[in-house]
Amino acid sequence: MDKQSELTKLQKDEDKILIAKVMDKLKFAENRNRIESTDFLDLREQAIVKEMLELRKSSNYKSWGGYADAERNIIVFSNNLEYIKQEEINNLLSIIRITLPNNLNGQYEHRIYLGGLMKLGIRREKIGDIIVRKDGADIIVKSDLAEYLKNNLQGLTRFQKSNIEIKNIEELIYIKPEKQVIKINVPSMRLDCIVGELARCSRNDANKYLEEERVFVNFKEEIRSSKNVNEGDFITIRGKGRFKISKILGTTKKGRISLEIEK
Repeated sequence: MDKQSELTKLQKDEDKILIAKVMDKLKFAENRNRIESTDFLDLREQAIVKEMLELRKSSNYKSWGGYADAERNIIVFSNNLEYIKQEEINNLLSIIRITLPNNLNGQYEHRIYLGGLMKLGIRREKIGDIIVRKDGADIIVKSDLAEYLKNNLQGLTRFQKSNIEIKNIEELIYIKPEKQVIKINVPSMRLDCIVGELARCSRNDANKYLEEERVFVNFKEEIRSSKNVNEGDFITIRGKGRFKISKILGTTKKGRISLEIEK
């Protein structure tokens, strides 16, 4: 199979616009000898783009979301990426810091902040991770959008009494969340078996999750119930969470496979 056929196979209909936009950024960086960057991509989109770039044997790019554990990242392209200082890449991103009044401490969840952004007509791809704290949140955005967001978020009722500032990305306040470690026993490493245990449902219901395209393996959508998964794989079940098969511990006396899972 030639490269173009592989790229065509790689793309689903809903991903073609994403691939086209990324290719435009790549070509601009190559032809104009300047830094170009995409909007924020989720984990699934990042996997698709990186596979496409690998097929093209492109290496002049960097994935960056403002901090090492970021889930939503932009892809930065440059012909001379090895000579680009991290400071230049950092300048592409800013923080909108919202500090709540004392009477609202601990009352706002992630969806409240995201809902406010959506109310302003901001598309999700324009926003990076939202780091929620008890007293507010740090919202990672492209720097060219920061001033607009600061001015308009203040006009929303939910944030009228909050302090809203623009901060450099280096000033991000981030506390790494603790991972929950659980153990499960499965009859085999088939995906439907593992999804059933992780979602605490029957295998029939696990297959419904797969049919409804709610399951991702290593951030790629997966519908094959018979797919075997491996140690180190990530499994995401929409509505249930993201899990990593951190260790295969062995086999129980009843012949089931014991797994250590990070949630």
